Amino acid sequence: MKRLRNIRCVKSMNRGAARLVLASVAVLLAVGCGRAAESSPPPNYAKALKDAPPSLARIYSQGDELLSGGKGAFEKRIRSLRGYPVVVNVWASWCGPCIEEFPVFQKVSAHFGDHVAFMGINTLDSEDGASSLLDRTPVPYPSYIDPDGELKGSFEVAGLPATVFFDRSGEFIWRKLGPYQKEEELEADIEKFASTG
Repeated sequence: MKRLRNIRCVKSMNRGAARLVLASVAVLLAVGCGRAAESSPPPNYAKALKDAPPSLARIYSQGDELLSGGKGAFEKRIRSLRGYPVVVNVWASWCGPCIEEFPVFQKVSAHFGDHVAFMGINTLDSEDGASSLLDRTPVPYPSYIDPDGELKGSFEVAGLPATVFFDRSGEFIWRKLGPYQKEEELEADIEKFASTG
């Protein structure tokens, strides 16, 4: 009889644990969905970047485009931007921290984009996945596609997201590994590295 009571107690505990797990999952889903629903619309890029000089305006005329050409095309674009600091976001649509970081780049690129060049590198990703993310979270700049990770690897970037900085002469000067959590963090790095070169 005692053994039967112990079995019933264990079964009851298992049901209680299962309920607790299900409740926890429901809370996490609700929080996650709430964050997605609360996200603010992107800035008005046309208004924010209307005073961008011609070299930067050409970049922003390609907002949300996925550009081919690999490392050669990317390096040619960097050379064409001499005179401006360049900030490059390395991302993929399957990368959760990349997605969470996108609003930071939306706001900061709108704020600094008339005197700093912004670009992206979409790496190890499908074009469909990348396009879908850009439809949901538009940015004013294009991203070079890097399906095999060659371009990402040239900056010694292992994980995602990462941000790569170039000085005004087009020289690679620094990489930040991991996401920016707040606009102020990215703005501080831009202020620090925009003054070099």
